[in-house]
Amino acid sequence: MTNTGVKTDEKKQHFDDIYVESTPVPYKTRILDALDYVSDDFNRQMFDAHILPWAAAAAGCPKGSGRELNFVDLCSCFGNTTMATIYGMTYDAIRENWSDETKCRTIQSTRRIPVNVTGIDISQPALDYGKTAGLYDDTICSNLNERSTAEYEQVKKVMGDADILLSTAALVYLDLETIDGIIKSFAEGGDEQKEEGYILVNFLNPFALEKADDTKKILLKYLDFVGSRATRHRRMSELEQRNYPGEEWSLLELWVLKRRTP
Repeated sequence: MTNTGVKTDEKKQHFDDIYVESTPVPYKTRILDALDYVSDDFNRQMFDAHILPWAAAAAGCPKGSGRELNFVDLCSCFGNTTMATIYGMTYDAIRENWSDETKCRTIQSTRRIPVNVTGIDISQPALDYGKTAGLYDDTICSNLNERSTAEYEQVKKVMGDADILLSTAALVYLDLETIDGIIKSFAEGGDEQKEEGYILVNFLNPFALEKADDTKKILLKYLDFVGSRATRHRRMSELEQRNYPGEEWSLLELWVLKRRTP
């Protein structure tokens, strides 16, 4: 197995070998298909309910009289949740798009709002795929738990300029100090006057529950709570079911928060 440097709960399944593939087809086969990774349907619903109406108005949709928004997918991997939120694609549509090495090279949908999408991840192959397929306009490859790097400073700058931040099933991989720095940068806004902005995040259950509680405290320290929802995430792997006897599904708690503005 290839070691990507990702920090994981030792009771949680590792998928390092999938993340270094050059296309998302193995990800689709071994995670989306095999584990019924249905959570992107719920991510899309949460995004549509709490963020999309504001984003469409800010962008001047459908006439395009507004501005292009900055959308950041943090720990984005191959970009399935960007496909769900920005492209409005269902779990089944994403699976079909990634069903073979030819289909996956183009995105079989269009963006619902004008955005500049930045993908941030530890996997260079996943980011390269997203850039080539047109999911990402910009990318930053970084181990975000190494906070002394130029890439980490670049990420904080991108966070300040972001209008929408997405981080789904991912914060569990980051140190609390990293999470604090990133969320603080988003909350403070960029160089211009602080604009309204939103975050969609979620928390895994039953993995690293104490860390999830600490992460929630960081989010509420800097941002205003908008809404939440509890849903299924995916089926547990055999390893995870051995570590959590009697459990079949891992669950998600989805949160939307907004930037505090004057």
